[in-house]
Amino acid sequence: MLVRDAMSTVVLIIGPHHTLRQAAALMSARRVGAAVVHDPDAGGIGILTERDILNSIGLGQNPDTERTQDHTTTDVVFAAPGWTLEEAARSMTHGGFRHLVVLDSGDVTGVVSVRDIIRCWAPDRQQVPV
Repeated sequence: MLVRDAMSTVVLIIGPHHTLRQAAALMSARRVGAAVVHDPDAGGIGILTERDILNSIGLGQNPDTERTQDHTTTDVVFAAPGWTLEEAARSMTHGGFRHLVVLDSGDVTGVVSVRDIIRCWAPDRQQVPV
């Protein structure tokens, strides 16, 4: 199975000047664990994850004043739609992250998460009588 078969094609894209609270609210509303941060002035595409927001709050930083640009991972590992899920999982394991931004010809076309991969690999659950 390929990344294109598992990825979410509805991608939350935010700007570098959103506050962490705004980013968290958008992520919560969309029920996603990561947002793509588009910052053409700082080199293009980054990713902000739930963990980035939690780390900031854990440090006592104010989510109403902290900006996504200061918490975005800009050294992003990108996946291609044609990667196998094994390649994506290996990349996530090696890098210690749970989301990959998927690029096709330089354009963001999706995000694949560990949850997406597990959903594809896990067999259908059967109802077991209790």
